[in-house]
Amino acid sequence: MFAAPTYIYIVVLAALVGIGLFRSYFGNIHQVPFDRQAFAGTREMGGTLGLFLILKGFSSGAVALTGVEAISNGVPAFKRPEAKNAATTLVAMGTILGTLFFGTALLAHQLHPYPSHDQTVLAQLGLVVFGNGPIFVVLQFATAAILTLAANTAYADFPRLSSIIARDGYLPRQLANRGDRLVFSNGILVLSAMAALLIIAFGGITNALIPLYAVGVFTSFTLSQTGMVIHHLRLREPAWRRNTVINAVGAVATGIVTLIVAITKFTGGAWVPIIVIPAIVVLFRGIHRHYERVRRQLTVPPDYRPPPMNHTVVVLVGGMHRGVIDALAYAKSLNPTRVVAVTVVSDEEQQEEIERVWNERNIDVPLEIVYDPYREVSRPILRYIDEIDARWDNDIVTVLIPEFVVDHWWGHLLHNQTALLLKGRLLFRKGTVVTSIPYHLHEASRDGDSQ
Repeated sequence: MFAAPTYIYIVVLAALVGIGLFRSYFGNIHQVPFDRQAFAGTREMGGTLGLFLILKGFSSGAVALTGVEAISNGVPAFKRPEAKNAATTLVAMGTILGTLFFGTALLAHQLHPYPSHDQTVLAQLGLVVFGNGPIFVVLQFATAAILTLAANTAYADFPRLSSIIARDGYLPRQLANRGDRLVFSNGILVLSAMAALLIIAFGGITNALIPLYAVGVFTSFTLSQTGMVIHHLRLREPAWRRNTVINAVGAVATGIVTLIVAITKFTGGAWVPIIVIPAIVVLFRGIHRHYERVRRQLTVPPDYRPPPMNHTVVVLVGGMHRGVIDALAYAKSLNPTRVVAVTVVSDEEQQEEIERVWNERNIDVPLEIVYDPYREVSRPILRYIDEIDARWDNDIVTVLIPEFVVDHWWGHLLHNQTALLLKGRLLFRKGTVVTSIPYHLHEASRDGDSQ
């Protein structure tokens, strides 16, 4: 589906260049009629064409080279042998790009199109060469389609490239995972969010984004060509001298373009990638250091043997109900070193009531009571667990939190979320396991009905 617009665009643009140049040199063709009202620029007469103006035009034209990086990013997607097929495709694309770009420049030199908010340069050339007929309509639609495909290229290549970087440990691991549609869904979502932010930040003026794109692309060109030079010098494979010269010339050329774009387009938005790219590199290195630190800490030495461990299970009791009884039974089934129940009371009346119920039911798990006059739960429980943890060495504390689950989602709004807050605080405590013991009220009612 994507191939058809590509081939149509290449054919119709080649026809535009070929027919236009033929008529310019061997036939009769008029220039683009100048409309002063539609002209979106300034015309200066006299003076000299300064170096800065030449470099600015050069940097604008160099943007046409962007897009060839899609081949290098997508090498793993080619059929075997991937490198050879990718190189062949890159040569073909470079040839087509160079021919059509040079031909369009020659044709523009002959027909004198001008910048306009009403018509693109290609539309002006197409009207003169083809007239306002069906071929001109095909040119317009093909141009729109190829621009849509160009936008799609980023969604195909950025997720793939970010997955490679993530596998190397320089981006979050989530970007290396494929979604249920067999694409890197997280990369697509990240790219969409970043693109939306850029569109909003630049007020929807897409032309203002070109300097950002150009600096980023030509920086990557320069780095990749320099990397290939280092690669050839280190490995010294067959024909390494020739390849070193080719990549060195490419690195110098793309480096010059990077500097020109950065200087001439600095105030037009090129300053953004100049700041953001080094920041991204620092971020990459920080992520990599984090993963390396985690890897070192998780590495198991050959002679490692885990020490004997004391296991204490603490069952939190807020009140006597079936969920608490089930949680106590579950705690014993774990066969820990010790099981203890703990409750927080704010006065003597509460303490006497919970002790009475505990004795009446003849529960064989010891009950420890924590007194807190401020009716707070989290801090007293955390202090108690700290005390438990200090009693034994090489111990692990499992905290069981009985929770009843109501039938409807809105029912949760009618109950406090003490258990949720307590779990959130315990999860970050070292040597502590937090387990919820759910008691589904609707399931219990069905069991009672059936009995």
